[in-house]
Amino acid sequence: MLGAGMVSRPIARYLLDREDCELVVASLFASDAETIVDGHPSGRACSIDVTRRDQLEPLIDEADLVISLVPYDFHARVARLAIAAKTDMVTTSYVSPEMRELDAPAKEAGILILNECGLDPGLDHMSAMRIIDAIHGRGNTVVEFDSSCGGLPSPEASHNPWRYKVSWSPRGALLASRQSARYFARGRVNHIPAGTLFSHFEEREVPGLGPFEVYPNRDSLKYIRRYGIDQVRHMFRGTYRYPGWCRAMQAVVRLGLLGIERHRWDEGTTLAGYLATLIPGQGEDLRRRTAEHLGLGADDDILERLDWLGLFSDEPLPDLDCSALDMMAARFAARLGYGDEERDMVLLSHRIVERAGDGSETDHRAELVAYGIPGGDTATSRTVSLPAAAAARMILERKLPLTGVHTPVLPEIYQPILEELATCGIAFEESSESRD
Repeated sequence: MLGAGMVSRPIARYLLDREDCELVVASLFASDAETIVDGHPSGRACSIDVTRRDQLEPLIDEADLVISLVPYDFHARVARLAIAAKTDMVTTSYVSPEMRELDAPAKEAGILILNECGLDPGLDHMSAMRIIDAIHGRGNTVVEFDSSCGGLPSPEASHNPWRYKVSWSPRGALLASRQSARYFARGRVNHIPAGTLFSHFEEREVPGLGPFEVYPNRDSLKYIRRYGIDQVRHMFRGTYRYPGWCRAMQAVVRLGLLGIERHRWDEGTTLAGYLATLIPGQGEDLRRRTAEHLGLGADDDILERLDWLGLFSDEPLPDLDCSALDMMAARFAARLGYGDEERDMVLLSHRIVERAGDGSETDHRAELVAYGIPGGDTATSRTVSLPAAAAARMILERKLPLTGVHTPVLPEIYQPILEELATCGIAFEESSESRD
């Protein structure tokens, strides 16, 4: 397993608890890998730099399977070495164009490279395809597809002004906020340019949990072909957040706080001093200047959120050589962490409309609500990593006789994984209702 980050522990425990499995955990810092192995007799920790082929190649050569949890832009590099060693591979990341090009070489090597085997992407595909394949099996069509997912603090832990806490990489979460998006609704394609994502949201009620905001998640249209639902009149994939998130994040975007250009700042530069360089005008009252720049009232809760992060304070910059996004990621990490007894929550839901040959329609709904364990694994780490762990076990037991680059949209992949996850307490509640 390459990587010992926030989602790696559940995979390690799942595999190390199998008597016939030996696991090598490799990370840039050996101490991180040692924490994950936690002295287990079937585990071994080591330090590795994934940019160093001379370090990476021997580990992959000796393995039966490699699970890559390193940043997504390294996966193709790992995959090429896995192909050379004829070693199967699993990731939880989206398939990149570079990875897709390795399909034929992987088939030639006789190995499986299974990507998108996490939460989103991962469980979203598997649970949706279970419903879609059943609809197609009845000879019917899918005419609407609507799916949203979010990693959030549980309601009782959502008490800070942002109503958000980080259960995975804060930098990754902020980078995702820079994306553009596309979806299909009311007979037309909606293009959401980068920088305007948070201006396009709607409020939805989740039974038992209350209202949430949902905003578009990347390019929904590419899943029409992947899911085999080319007759849809509505195709949307979104992200859940608590109310107020989108207004606040749109303000962050307008302030330029998601910029990725690095700058060298003078010694002694404060957070307030940094923010002041982004806002026109002069004057000592930075909060008032910010409100005027954003067109907000003096008591708007967006100002409270920025203040709570420390952006109006004399705290020093976390790094004098950083981008605006780096600074925000550091503030999120410092201020939006979980307490020892607090739980995170994963919310994933689908609404899929089936049309029969006689024109009648049926609403199918599937919902997963998972909570973290106070003092233990988070819901995010479990729902991201256990699908990959279950897939790894199936591959090692030779129960997935596939080759090439795949995602879990085939029943021979998703069905046994979903069945195994149910034994781990990760299961969807499904319901159907006629629309007539």
